Amino acid sequence: MASISPTPGSTEPEGQDKSLGELLSVVTSDLQTLFRKEVELAKAEIREEAGKAGKAAGMYGGAGFAGYMVLLFLSLAALFGLANVMDEAWAALIVTAIWAVAAAVLYQKGRAHMRSVSPKPEQTVETMKENAEWARHPTE
Repeated sequence: MASISPTPGSTEPEGQDKSLGELLSVVTSDLQTLFRKEVELAKAEIREEAGKAGKAAGMYGGAGFAGYMVLLFLSLAALFGLANVMDEAWAALIVTAIWAVAAAVLYQKGRAHMRSVSPKPEQTVETMKENAEWARHPTE
């Protein structure tokens, strides 16, 4: 960086290269860049959490379909049970039990995934706290 030598009789200290306005401009530009990067980070975190929520929603959808199948096969089992008290009713009840187990497993997995979803962008909040601390004490 080139140093501007002060003119004789000047009160400007030697080695001061930029005016206050230029320094303020640099700081403002840096803050804008920092803010832009923080927004990008927040968007990335929200996208990631939305993906998790989408998977959990898919599992809830699977549990809903499995629950529908439980009702369908329970209805068929009741129908076969009333119409013919033997073989077809037992077969329908076995299929119904399998669908009930599938529904329970999908529901539990969906519930576990949904509990791991965080609506708050944790990393962005942490870096914003660090930025605020730095802004208060930039020389530390």
